[in-house]
Amino acid sequence: MCVNDATFIYIYCLNITELLTMRIILISFLLTNLLFLNGQESYSDNILYSGHIFNEKINTVQLYKEGWNLSNPIIKLNSTEKLVFNFDLLDDQAETYYYTFVHCDKEWQKSDIFPNAYLDGYPENPIEDYETSFNTTVGYIHYTVSFPNERVKFSLSGNYLLVIYPIDKPEEPAVTQRFIVTEDAVNIAITANRPQMTKDANSNQQVSFTVNYTGLNIDDPYRNVYAFILQNGRWDNAKRNLKPEFYGNNELKYNTLSDKNIFAGGNEFRYFDIKSIRYQTEYVKRIDFVNPNYNVYLFPSENREFKPYFYSKDFNGKYYIAFQEGKKPDTDADYVYVYFSLPSKQIIAGGNLYVSGNLNNWKFDNKNLMTYNTERGEYECTILMKQGWYNYEYVFLKDGCNDGTATIFEGSHYETENDYIVLLYYRNPRDRYDRVIGTATANTLNRITN
Repeated sequence: MCVNDATFIYIYCLNITELLTMRIILISFLLTNLLFLNGQESYSDNILYSGHIFNEKINTVQLYKEGWNLSNPIIKLNSTEKLVFNFDLLDDQAETYYYTFVHCDKEWQKSDIFPNAYLDGYPENPIEDYETSFNTTVGYIHYTVSFPNERVKFSLSGNYLLVIYPIDKPEEPAVTQRFIVTEDAVNIAITANRPQMTKDANSNQQVSFTVNYTGLNIDDPYRNVYAFILQNGRWDNAKRNLKPEFYGNNELKYNTLSDKNIFAGGNEFRYFDIKSIRYQTEYVKRIDFVNPNYNVYLFPSENREFKPYFYSKDFNGKYYIAFQEGKKPDTDADYVYVYFSLPSKQIIAGGNLYVSGNLNNWKFDNKNLMTYNTERGEYECTILMKQGWYNYEYVFLKDGCNDGTATIFEGSHYETENDYIVLLYYRNPRDRYDRVIGTATANTLNRITN
C-alpha cells in the first residue's frame, strides 16, 4: 500500500466517524425537538426522556440485565454485564429498526457531551435479531438486542436513554427506554424499615443508607453528590437530589433524621396468570374466544384500602412472559384482551383511575385508563396483553399530580414487601456530565442488601 492510499483510507475512516457522530447528534437534537416536529402539544421532554412507546403497533417492551427477566436495567461500566432489550411489533411484516444511545444527566435531560465521549464504537446499529410469531391469533414480530456488544460499548457511567427508530426516520423514535451504567466506585450500606419519627409509621417505609467513598477523590461531597431512591424501579415517585445529614471521614450518612427518604409502603401487588388460555387460573373468571381474539375476564377486584395487611409473594409490579403449551414464549405466546373491573359505588372526583404497573411502563395514558360504568357501578378497563404472569395495582392519579402512589382502593402498610434502589451521582465541577458512582438495593424483608 502506498502512502497516498493509506492517507486516503485514514481520511475516509475519519470522515465516516465524523458523519456518524454528527448523525447521532442530529438524532438527539431531533428527539429533543420532537414536540415541534410532530406538532403534538401533549409531548414534553419529560415524556421523551422517560421511556416511552411512540409507535402504537409496539407492545411488551422489556429491558433487563442479561440472565434474569425481572432484574433492573443497571450494569457496571467496563464489565461483562449486558442488558437485553426486546419488544413486539404487532404486524405481519417486519420493519428495519436501528438503535442508538443518548447520555443524560441525573434529571434525565441530554448531557452536554458529544457521543464519541460516551460511546466506543458505532453510535447507530441495526437490530438484526427478530422472529415472526408462530400459530398466534395476533401476528407479531419479536425483536431482541443485547448490549454492550462488539459494535458499541460505553465509555462513561451515567443515565442513558436507548432510542429505537425506523431506519429511514431517525426523527421519529418508536421506543425510548431508560437504563443506568454505574462505576460501583463507592460502598453503600442500605436498610429499609418502618419509620420511627412520623405520624404515618403504620403506612410508610423509610430508607436509610451510608456511603463510604474511601479511595475516591470527591470535591465538596455535600454540594456535588446527589442521592436518588427508587421504589421497585419506578421513577414517578422517586426521591431526588437528597443531601446527607452528616458527612466526614469519607462517609455520607442519610438516616432517620430526614423525612425526605420516606415512601408510602403501599400493598402487595394484585396478580393474575394467563400463560394458558385452555383453563382458568386464580382470579380469572372466564375465557372467551370471539373471532379473531381471546378475551380474558378477571374477577371483579376488591377494595383493599381499609383491609388489614396480608402478605403474598409478588414481582413488585413487574411481569414475566410465559406460555404453558410452548417452548418459545417470545414467539409462541399469544396476545389476548384482558378485562379489569373494580366495583365502586360512585365515581371518584378530582382525578383518574388507572391499571398500573410495569405492564404499561408505570405510565398513565389512555391504554390503562379506567372508565366508570354507571349501570354496573364499577370502573372498567381493557388491555391487550401477551400471555404470562402479571402484577398490577390500581392508582388514582390526582389532577395535576405525577406521583402515582397507590393508596385509594389499595391501602398502605409498613409491612409491605418492596425493593428500594439507591443511586449516587457525582458532578465533578471540571466535567460536563453526571457520573453514577454507586448503586445499592434493599428489600424490606431481607432488610439489608449490599
